[in-house]
Amino acid sequence: MTDLPGLAIKDFYEKKLKSKLYVHDQFGPKVEMPISMYFRNEVEMPELEDVALENCEGRVLDVGAGAGSHALALQVKGLDVSALEISPAACEVMKSRGVKDVICSDFFKFNSEEKYDTILLLMNGIGLCGTIENLKTFLKKAEELLNEDGRLVFDSSDTIYMYEHDILPERYYGEVECAYSYKNLKTDFFKWLYIDQDKLREVAHELGWEMKVLFEDNHYQYLVELKK
Repeated sequence: MTDLPGLAIKDFYEKKLKSKLYVHDQFGPKVEMPISMYFRNEVEMPELEDVALENCEGRVLDVGAGAGSHALALQVKGLDVSALEISPAACEVMKSRGVKDVICSDFFKFNSEEKYDTILLLMNGIGLCGTIENLKTFLKKAEELLNEDGRLVFDSSDTIYMYEHDILPERYYGEVECAYSYKNLKTDFFKWLYIDQDKLREVAHELGWEMKVLFEDNHYQYLVELKK
């Protein structure tokens, strides 16, 4: 699939941005994804992300690191952080911005002899799982990468409010079909996961994880910590 978010991030960084990045889904018209969001400094980050960074300890793996803003903030705090990102273009930008350890890889194919104390996913990075079943695969993979007392820190949101006047689909309602468009290009549709707290707790407990809610706002977004 064409790497449109990575291309947009690279264009923005090189001051070549002449178009907008849009997200398409089943809920209505396309929505702009402001590229500047990938380049926020710590002062510009929302409270949810501040809390997430405060709960990172030890050796950190920042999954879906984008342009590296969270990795850079963790570096400033003195943490040993590796930024994992599937987009080669975004990885180039992170290296240019000063992220010390950039890993260009798909999380599900990533293998490491080193273990991590924290695996971090922000901006609904857990959505990369796509489905509930693939979330279970993700949690098993995360367990392989974490130290015995390590933790997962990530955010998600409950999309139930989008169905107020509709019948829920047969599949889990947070399994959404999305696509990106940028300039005159558009990706194929792909699966993206939004998961409510109750369902996440159910899946986590099934696989032996304990879940703690670290933060929640008034817009269905929340931040959790998962530990074995």
